[in-house]
This record gives sequence, structure tokens and C-alpha cells, in this order.
Amino acid sequence: MGFPTIRPRRLRASAELRALVRETPLAPTDFVYPMFFSAALTEPAPISTMPGIFQYPVSHAGEQAKRVKERGVPAVILFGLPAKKDATGEIGLDPDGPVPRAVREMKAAVPDLLVMTDVCVDEYTEHGHCGILGKRVDGTVDVDNDATLEVLAKMAVVHAKAGADVVAPSDMMDGRVGALRRALDGEGFTGTPILSYAVKYASAFYGPFREAADCAPQFGDRAGYQMDPGNAREALREAALDEAEGADMLMVKPALAYLDVIRTVRNASNLPLGAYNVSGEYAMLHAAAERGMLSLERAMLETLTSIRRAGADFILTYHALAAAELLGG
Repeated sequence: MGFPTIRPRRLRASAELRALVRETPLAPTDFVYPMFFSAALTEPAPISTMPGIFQYPVSHAGEQAKRVKERGVPAVILFGLPAKKDATGEIGLDPDGPVPRAVREMKAAVPDLLVMTDVCVDEYTEHGHCGILGKRVDGTVDVDNDATLEVLAKMAVVHAKAGADVVAPSDMMDGRVGALRRALDGEGFTGTPILSYAVKYASAFYGPFREAADCAPQFGDRAGYQMDPGNAREALREAALDEAEGADMLMVKPALAYLDVIRTVRNASNLPLGAYNVSGEYAMLHAAAERGMLSLERAMLETLTSIRRAGADFILTYHALAAAELLGG
């Protein structure tokens, strides 16, 4: 049987019918909202490269938690900007630092908001790298993988003690998931899940974030520990290693240039899978919309739908609150 008996357009005839047969739904409950809290601020500070996104003082954490929850978004992930930095990032272990304080404020204001924390030292180091610096045998400076694990493990425990529901290591050090799991379990936090940035690429799309978190590397780049953009099979290896070490959820970062990788990891693992719709991806939609090149609202929802369609169970995105409002959150 062929035309005119078979007419796919029949199922596109109305908004209600299109919604009924939609293969990939999108809802506010699919989103995690990244937020930046600074120990040095008393008022919100706009991030110039990310329209609508701010650094917030910790004192605003409670009201921000309420704002997120009112939009129907179930989760946030927190990044901290300390009042000062050090060489090793150990300032990030302060239980009264911006992230632990913001966690406590948010959980007190909205107990059922899911509060995740980024576990990395780049926001806390003077040099902006994701680990403690050491020297190779030839005398050149490099990030010391194993020395960094100890700081990361301690940071995860500090966040868990503050009340974080999920800790999310983003450093890409080898063995970090196992180190965090042992440290958390050793302190009695056996029920605290780990969301691993398992597949994180050395991407050009992180530029605006590095302004937001004040963590641009002061020398070199992060290609020595983040993944090469040309590699997809390596993503399977990284994901499998983190799963074996005890990760409860996996993440691919960035999202749009790596939709194929999201699908590859989705097919290989049964763990819940997130994708980070990163700052550069957010900024380029706003830049195009400001120039009248596209509809921001339509492009935003289409982009987020593509990430879900690729296989992500949830999306970390700066669009979360605006998209939730459009979706009726």
C-alpha cells in the first residue's frame, strides 16, 4: 500500500496530535541548573558572556533555590568562587567556603531541591588547572594526577557533610571516582551518589564558563587530561572505567558537538546519563538571536530536545529556567 493511502502528515495535523505521538518529550524535570556562588560578592554580578546568568553571593542561595523550584526544575549544580586562591586548591576544602555554605542555605530553604556540587580544584587554584602541579622527570610542569586525588576526595566529603545530594567530579584525573567512593564510604556517606564527568573533552566551548568561574588556565591548556575531540572509542573506555570504580551516573561534556558520543555511551551503559549543554553552546544561541538570525525560544527547545533524543536522561543547562518557563514549569 502506498500513496495516497499512507500519509504521515495525518499525525502532524494539530499541536495536540503532534504532542501525543512525540517520540522525545522535553520537560522541566529533565534539567539541572548550573549556578555560581562567590564568597566575595554582596550583590549578584552579571556574567558578560552569558546573558541572564549571574554570580551570586552566598547569602542569596536560599532565595535562588526557591526560584529554581518554582520553575519546576528539580536540581542545581553548584560552582564556587573563593575570596582567595592557593596553589593546590585546598582552599576549596573549607567547610565555610562558598559551595558548602550555599548547599546548606539551599537545603534549608528548599529541602527537596536536589543539590549537586562540582568537585574540582580549578576554581580554587591560582593557576586555573584542574589539579595540583608537579614536575615530570624531564623537569616540565604538569598536573600531578595522584596528588590531586587526595584533595578531590576530601572536597567530596566536605560537600557531603554540608548536605550535598550528589557530588560530581569534573577534573578528569584517572582514578578519581574510586578515590571519591572510598572517601565517602569511609566517612559514612555510602548513600551519596557520584555523577562522574566521565567523558569530558578539551573543548573550545568552555570560554564563557571560565569567566563565570574565574578559572581560565594561567598557562598551557587542559588537553593533557581532558579528552581529544577526535576520539569516540575513548569515551567508552572512560565511561567503563568510571562505572567500574563506582560511578552512579555518567556525563558527556559538551553536548552539541558530541551528540554522537552521547548516543555511543547511552548504548554501552545502563547507568543514568547526563549531558552538559555548556556555556559556549548557550552563548552562541544568544549571540545569534541578538543579531536576529534565529528565534532564541525555538532554538533553545530544539537544541535541548536534540540532546535528549541523542540519549541523555537529563541535561545540565543554563537554559534550564527559561526553557522550563516555556514548557509550563
